[in-house]
Amino acid sequence: MGLLDDKVVLVNGGSQGVGAAIARAAVREGAVVAVTGRRPEPGEALVRELTAVGGKALYVRADLSDAGQAKASVARVVQAYGRVDCLVNSAGLTSRGTLLDTTPELFDQHIGINLKGPFFAMQAAVADMVEREAPGTIVNIITSSAHGGQPFLAPYVAAKAGLIGLTRNAAHAHRWDRIRINGLNIGWTATEGEDATQKAFHGAGDDWREEAAAKLPMGKLGQPDEIADFVVFLLSERSGVVTGSVIDWDQNVLGGLD
Repeated sequence: MGLLDDKVVLVNGGSQGVGAAIARAAVREGAVVAVTGRRPEPGEALVRELTAVGGKALYVRADLSDAGQAKASVARVVQAYGRVDCLVNSAGLTSRGTLLDTTPELFDQHIGINLKGPFFAMQAAVADMVEREAPGTIVNIITSSAHGGQPFLAPYVAAKAGLIGLTRNAAHAHRWDRIRINGLNIGWTATEGEDATQKAFHGAGDDWREEAAAKLPMGKLGQPDEIADFVVFLLSERSGVVTGSVIDWDQNVLGGLD
């Protein structure tokens, strides 16, 4: 038996990167999966990949910075499969900005994708669970940078730090509904999005992953499939009663100094 047998799992921002890895792991563990994303091509390609291995999957086009679309994505999954048992908010915007050069427009973009989208997706998913009087689980993909981060991540840190607070608040509010809500503060991770960011904002070459890995304690960046396995565990009953936890998933030890 899989960890998520017969569960309906919605992965927001699931068409690539960490989200796609989570979708693959959830299907492997027996779940029915829906993924959202703004671009149909990678979303539909992932659905074809998952169905080719016997999985059941759905792509929902959505811009999660729009509260209406975030809520509608949950409604679409409920329409298709009758319910949402598990929600993962993995969509993320990492475009750069400091305290001094961030424009109101950039700030709003970060709040939209990194905080408002998760808020209203959670609102809709929890409403479905409460209406059915059914337990459920939610995992928010956050970031270790939410503890402070680099100067060029000011709007990103502001939004993701808000998501930490939301995770704990919602977990407390719905603990008696048996809805468990946890967060994962992931560190530097090897994804398609990070590759584009490194090249666009830092002038990185094609070998940036190897150069970065050589400077990290474990000799590699965080791997999406490893993060996905941990998320599946948190979504599953095997993680027991844990709720309201925001777990640091990284190789750098916070507070540790050389």
